[in-house]
Amino acid sequence: MADTRLTTSSFLVLGIIDKLGEASAYDVKVEAGRTVAPFWSVPHAQVYAQCERLLAAGMLTQVRRESGRNRRVLTLTDGGRRALRRWLADPEFVPVEARERGILKLWFGARPELLAPAQHAEHETTLGEYEQLAEDVGELLTPGQREALEFGIRYERMMVDFWDWVRRRDERASGR
Repeated sequence: MADTRLTTSSFLVLGIIDKLGEASAYDVKVEAGRTVAPFWSVPHAQVYAQCERLLAAGMLTQVRRESGRNRRVLTLTDGGRRALRRWLADPEFVPVEARERGILKLWFGARPELLAPAQHAEHETTLGEYEQLAEDVGELLTPGQREALEFGIRYERMMVDFWDWVRRRDERASGR
């Protein structure tokens, strides 16, 4: 167990299984897509690979469920629970890697008059979805979940503002 290097994806798997109590790798993938995907995406294959790594490291244990499709259900071991708690208590700062395809396209010379309206519209749509989610279930979320949703709302507001600014490039250039 001590030799296994845990990554953020490892902790994502541990955290979801901890929240659910027990889960198959498929359940982890579905829950990640339903909950944390807007701010932390993880490829489906990586979820399955992480489950295998964490099993081998002794952080997860598995039980085969006879009902249905004889699926494997995973739970945290004491070691997995301790590793998750240590990670949650660690205040280390890791710089954000913004992976916005539209920004990359701007960098390489995309035409802002074509790119900005679509980007602006998509971020406005996502902002609306997050704000609706906050209105619909905001009070049911844990404080940490609500704060993560607030991050999404603020991020989308910033992106809407940014793409609006890009759309006004000609006005900025002419000093209007």
